[in-house]
Amino acid sequence: MLWKGRRQSENVEDQRSGSGGGGFGGGSPGQFRIPIGGRAGGGSSIFIVILVVLAGWYFGFDPSQILGGDDGSVTPGGGGQITDNSGGQDGAPASDEMKQFVSTVLAETEETWTGIFQAEGLKYEDPKLVLFSGQIRSACGFASAASGPFYCPGDHKVYLDTTFFQQLDQQFGASGDFAQAYVIAHEIGHHVQNLTGILPKFNQMRQQMGEAEANHMSMQVELQADCFAGVWAHFTAQKGILEQGDIEEALNAAQKIGDDTLQKKMQGYVVPESFNHGTSQQRQTWLARGYKSGKLSDCDTFNNPI
Repeated sequence: MLWKGRRQSENVEDQRSGSGGGGFGGGSPGQFRIPIGGRAGGGSSIFIVILVVLAGWYFGFDPSQILGGDDGSVTPGGGGQITDNSGGQDGAPASDEMKQFVSTVLAETEETWTGIFQAEGLKYEDPKLVLFSGQIRSACGFASAASGPFYCPGDHKVYLDTTFFQQLDQQFGASGDFAQAYVIAHEIGHHVQNLTGILPKFNQMRQQMGEAEANHMSMQVELQADCFAGVWAHFTAQKGILEQGDIEEALNAAQKIGDDTLQKKMQGYVVPESFNHGTSQQRQTWLARGYKSGKLSDCDTFNNPI
């Protein structure tokens, strides 16, 4: 990915020198994360409306109620300032290359989703991305690096311990900068779901569901985020900043973090009823689908077999 020299987002908070505090549970169910470790577990002019109407039909709510806030519009994002602490716990300077890369990828997602929302007369609210080291407190509760990157709907922030990228490469065999960009774009996909009302409704509905049903709907949510990451990659490719092999890196990462692949690697067998992110094939399929078409209307995981 030809990312150097491009605009960097100001919506990055570097908390690597002051993360965390307190003990940890298993992570909040409100977090939407990339799973790691041994857990079992064309034009854009009408796409937002199509997405919301499809979700409204599936979930049974009025789409007009989620297209905006109390004033009928999506809350505009603030300017945001970088919170620079003097280096991380691992000694990484606040201006290190990884931070520059993450800030650039975040800026690219901001431009893409702002354009898609503007085509509908809406305002995209930029999320914050928090870099942390080891552990962090969020509006969704405590989390550690072992939880993987996650999005918290409660504070509209993506949380990322960049050592995850080392694990993705060294432990799971998913290397490359665009594999890392895919991880970030997936979490931003959850932010889009949050803004359009999908996540709030899902969190409400799953309180009344059994485990198997909740896992299945969680897969639909996660695979849609993969598809949204593909939509972002589609428009990024149109800018001419993708290099040969970038999409293959993202697809390889999607394969490596599929529920079936992770379970087989960590425990030697799979438990399909516990899947909550999607199989390797499903994750690759939906990522590729979004990338090929660039259309949110092709990311309807709720009304298509998965």
